[in-house]
Amino acid sequence: MKRAHINRRCSFPIIFISISALILIFTLIRSHPKPTDSSSPSSSSNSDSITLPELPRFAYFISGTAGESGRLKRLLQVLYHPRNHYLLHLDLEASDKERLDLAKYVMSEAVMCMFNNVMVMVMGKGNLVTPKGPTVMASTLHAVAILLKQSKQWDWFVNIGASDYPLMPQDG
Repeated sequence: MKRAHINRRCSFPIIFISISALILIFTLIRSHPKPTDSSSPSSSSNSDSITLPELPRFAYFISGTAGESGRLKRLLQVLYHPRNHYLLHLDLEASDKERLDLAKYVMSEAVMCMFNNVMVMVMGKGNLVTPKGPTVMASTLHAVAILLKQSKQWDWFVNIGASDYPLMPQDG
């Protein structure tokens, strides 16, 4: 019978790498915090020291043109979250009746009235917005100013059109 011959020159690096990997694994296991059980009495003292990051708040500027008030309503229903702020705008091409119908819709929704975080630009005429022109930027800056005047409790500004649609909800 032949004995299995182990090359001693190869065995030292294999043993060294194995021991190093085990030390690394044990170090990572010990440094990682253990999950706490919410039903145990000792976890209540630990949960006070752990603070979760606050969820971001968004300020949405949702704009459209004539005939897009239905799309604005649909988009608002999908995007709506009580933590966020919304400004709805129909440009100069939209009729006063369309703007008024949009404002009535917002006032008829109980949740939106309760949190008072949705505004519709109905005063006077809508802004003249021409695609690929400086009026788009002026309208956006005007919207930011209005939203900042309403509340500074938001982290991100989102400019979205009536033809856009989100891929996932905010809570997702």
